[in-house]
Amino acid sequence: MMTNFPLLSITLFLPLLGAILLMVFKTGRKGTNLIAVGTAFLTLLGTLGMALRGLEGGFSQVEEVAWIPQLGAAYRVGIDGISYTLVLLTGILFLSSIVFSTKIKQKPRAYMALFLMLETACLGVFMSLDLLLFYVFFEITLVGMYFIIAGWGHENAKKAGIMFFIYTLVGSLLLLLAFLALYLHADPRTFDMRTLIENPPVTGGIAVFTFWALFLAFAIKTPLFPFHSWLPMAHTEAPAAGSAILAGILLKLGAYGFIRFMLQMTPEMFREFAVVVMAVAVFSVVYGALVAMAQTDLKRMVAYTSINHMGYLTFGVAVAAVSSESAGIRGLDGATLQMFSHGIVTGLLFLLIGAIQDRVTTREIPLLKGLLKSYPVLSGIFVVAAFASLGLPGLAHFPAEFQIFLGGFEDYPWAVAIMLLGLVIVSALYIRAIQRSFMGPVDQNILQTVKDVNTRELLAFIPLLILIILTGVYPDWILKYIHETVKFIMSSTQ
Repeated sequence: MMTNFPLLSITLFLPLLGAILLMVFKTGRKGTNLIAVGTAFLTLLGTLGMALRGLEGGFSQVEEVAWIPQLGAAYRVGIDGISYTLVLLTGILFLSSIVFSTKIKQKPRAYMALFLMLETACLGVFMSLDLLLFYVFFEITLVGMYFIIAGWGHENAKKAGIMFFIYTLVGSLLLLLAFLALYLHADPRTFDMRTLIENPPVTGGIAVFTFWALFLAFAIKTPLFPFHSWLPMAHTEAPAAGSAILAGILLKLGAYGFIRFMLQMTPEMFREFAVVVMAVAVFSVVYGALVAMAQTDLKRMVAYTSINHMGYLTFGVAVAAVSSESAGIRGLDGATLQMFSHGIVTGLLFLLIGAIQDRVTTREIPLLKGLLKSYPVLSGIFVVAAFASLGLPGLAHFPAEFQIFLGGFEDYPWAVAIMLLGLVIVSALYIRAIQRSFMGPVDQNILQTVKDVNTRELLAFIPLLILIILTGVYPDWILKYIHETVKFIMSSTQ
């Protein structure tokens, strides 16, 4: 039954409607920007409206109509505290990225249409309550990001786009096999995710296969070591806004899958193999930090720190699978909050790096000197975002990572101790990058040729900066939604 007012469906397909308008009508650059920004703004209002309607521990605001009844597939969408957090993040980050991209001169209609289509696909992944519908939206995100990288990226954009496409396509095929196993072993057969969560259908050897197929599919998307090699090139070659969406939203598709499918649909297998997942997560934390330390390209450095942060997140989910209820709640609370904080922090960093490259035409840290004197506002915002990324108290990452460490310390203090090493390395690499790029005398070759941040950039940066500070100082504004769902999940998987 559809609700009286289908807010979820309207919000879901509003960006797609904007994309269709851009493709049908030959709007000028100003008209294109107006449609794109207006559509993204209305979509964000829709996500805020969901919170006003109220959220429950389980799925709520469900909208459902028949699709392929012979297969047990339907158009089913709904949200809980975890999925809503990511829906809200999607609305926020897409609006900031589109505002930042209003400078685009190369095929702006196609660019904005792809971004809006991608927004619908990302929202669809987080709202879907049907395996088949989830898979359709999951695949569309792959196609949309491929064309953004290949069409508007830098020198090796096509190569990066193809690498991204092939890697994630392999993951998608594994995901399809896992979904078929879940569907074929459900009694009666259904793609309804609510039913599959309430009664996990796979057991024995099929359960082992399903769990590892899900893990590999989502580990590629997240990504974790050793499935990460597509990420640095994709980030390096993508346009700034594309990198922001790739890191801020698309990586969360994998992290969300760990919770929604592995933890909720194969809980026994996750409990059995949690230590293996933890080991991969801990290694990813340290590996991502060490490799980031070795980078001279500012954008590649931030890209590798994403592997580090996704390791923390995955560890938090694994803690929820195997630890006591209280420790699991802390770990999963932290992991979900980390998804949100990483989205706003890393998304802002990539937009800032794009703004820096627009001014000095390079991202090489040794060539960036004295940026603070030439661009004080831009540099100041970057320093705050960098401090947030290294986990400084009072900024967004700290409450997320602290809860993950607290949840894991009860049973796995050795793992937390190793991950703290990653935290030290990330702190060192950001401080070194700030010292080399922003401090010191001004390099005459990069003297300011354009003014400091303009109005367009401020409109993209400031909302993310405010959220970084708000989430660090008062995380309960978003954690209250997360916590109710986490308690519900932990009580049903113990």
